[in-house]
Amino acid sequence: MQLSKRSLETMIDLVENKLSSMEVWDRGDRRELNQLQQCLRELTAISANGGQLNGMGEARRRRGRPPKLETAMV
Repeated sequence: MQLSKRSLETMIDLVENKLSSMEVWDRGDRRELNQLQQCLRELTAISANGGQLNGMGEARRRRGRPPKLETAMV
């Protein structure tokens, strides 16, 4: 499947806008922030790949406890 360049740019802009307006108050907000950051990384990787969605996100999910956060809460 392929996404148009315009669609990718729109989705990247939407995620960046959400990230810039977000305030982190609790673990749920931190979880959403991490999810949006991952989404932005995937969208930029797809954009660099010419819009192709081949095999993106397959090895992303793993079992067990998530690693500790390296950045301090905002």
